This record gives sequence, C-alpha cells and structure tokens, in this order.
Amino acid sequence: MARAGNQETPLQQGELSTGRLRLRTFRFPVLVVALLGVMAATAGINQLVAPLAFLALPVGIGLALAGLACYRWLARTVELRAEIGELAQAGRWSLLRRGALLGFGAFTALMLLIGMFGGWKDLSWGSVGGLVATAGMMAGVAVTEEALFRGVVFRILEERTGTVVSLTVSSVLFGATHLVNTNATLWGTLAIAMTGGLMLSAAYVVTRSLWLPIGLHFAWNFTHAGIFGAVLSGSGTAPHGLLDTTLSGPSLLTGGSFGPEASLVALLVCAGPTAFLLRKAARTGQIQRRPRALRSPA
Repeated sequence: MARAGNQETPLQQGELSTGRLRLRTFRFPVLVVALLGVMAATAGINQLVAPLAFLALPVGIGLALAGLACYRWLARTVELRAEIGELAQAGRWSLLRRGALLGFGAFTALMLLIGMFGGWKDLSWGSVGGLVATAGMMAGVAVTEEALFRGVVFRILEERTGTVVSLTVSSVLFGATHLVNTNATLWGTLAIAMTGGLMLSAAYVVTRSLWLPIGLHFAWNFTHAGIFGAVLSGSGTAPHGLLDTTLSGPSLLTGGSFGPEASLVALLVCAGPTAFLLRKAARTGQIQRRPRALRSPA
C-alpha cells in the first residue's frame, strides 16, 4: 500500500522543470547533506547556549521547531511531496507522549538495574538549571537526528531494499556517528546501533510516524543526561543534570568510559521494547519485505 505522503499531483507528474526533476532524482544525497548541516548548526548553537541554563530551554525548543520546518520544506522542495505522512498532525501528541514514557521508563530501568548490581559509585544532587538546559538541548537533538536517520536514511533505504536491510544499515550508520565522541569505542558505537538505532527505527516502522521515535529519543537522552547526569555516549565529561551519577564496575555492567549505553544491561533493556515494536509492526503489515518497485499493484 503506497503512503499518501509519496503520491504526486498531476502537476508534479507532468509539469516539472528539468532542474526540479534532476533534484528529485538525487534526493537522497541532497537530503542527507542538508540535514547534516541542520544537525551541525543545532549542535553548535546548543554548545553556545548550554552555559546559560534557562535560556537553553526556549532556544532548544526553537531549534526543534526549526528542524521540523526544514524537514517539511525539504520534503516539499526536493521530494516534491504534497503531504508528509511521517509528520501528520493526527495523533501527534499521543505518539510523543507514548514515546517519552517509553524512553523515560527504559533508561530509568537501565540505571536501576546497574545500581542493583553494584554499579553506582556515587550519587549526589546536581542542579535544576542543568535539568532545564538539557531539556532544551535534547529537544533539538531528538528532532534533527530523527529527521535524518529515520525520516531520510531509513525511509528511503526501505523503499529500495526493504525493512530488514534498512533497519540494519540505518542503525549501523546511527551508531557510527558516535565514533567522533571523545571516549568512543567500537563496542560503544555498535551498542548504540543495537540499542538506540534499532529501537528508534522500530518505533518508526510500527507507526510510520516520526513522532513516536522523536518522543522516545528525547526522553531517553533527557533522562540519561538531564536527570541522572551520567556520561553520554562517550562524550568524555558528565553532563550537568538534576543528579550527578558516577558509575564504577565492569564495563559490561556500566559501559565503562563510553557510558551506560554501552553496557550489556542496555542491550537487554532495549531488546524487549524493540522486539515488541517489531512484532507489532509485522502483525499490522508494516514490514516491507521487498522494494516497492517489485510489488504488484494493489
């Protein structure tokens, strides 16, 4: 079944200029480069406003809204789509809320399990300012990363290769972007691919919407850095959150210098929601087993 967001109007089918047709033909690299630029700009602005605490929240929300606007503009200008189904307004708040609850619950469970097995070395109060600043920063990060990796990389690869291949490739690419972090390790980036990459892609597959993975991504990162204040994805320094949590113990338990996302516990915690989402997607016919071009017309 073709999505409404990919349907063309008669104008788009028959009255396009050569330049616009050429742009659409190369949509994948154009969209990737454009959204990488948006991600870089978001990261740079976040770094500038992070020390300003309460200013970071409205700036972060503004960056998230700007990221969504850029994605919509690119979808209409480059892909020539009249409707962007993955950003449909119907059910938006419900999906964001459910994603946020899943992200908060999953990361809280991860930290509690690490603590139960003796992985907490020290726990103290941090700052409310750090909590608020992190909320703003993670709003922009969640939107721009989901727009790129689920909205562009996963969606377009799936059209050409099917869901399984796209899940694998997009998740590996998502993990590989963390190699640039200070304490990045090969295992850490692989763990990010197997936990965050797969779980977020599964959230997209089951809903065919970016809202659920955006809510999940935001809440996971916010709970990680904004509430527990634990080292985030090999960044090198612990963020300023509501709590200051120092972990100590075997890397399989705590994730070592990369942070808890590289722990075996993270893999186990994320495996459950990922399997549940993919199973539900299979039951509702959301798994694309072969490229659309090879399908017989409905």
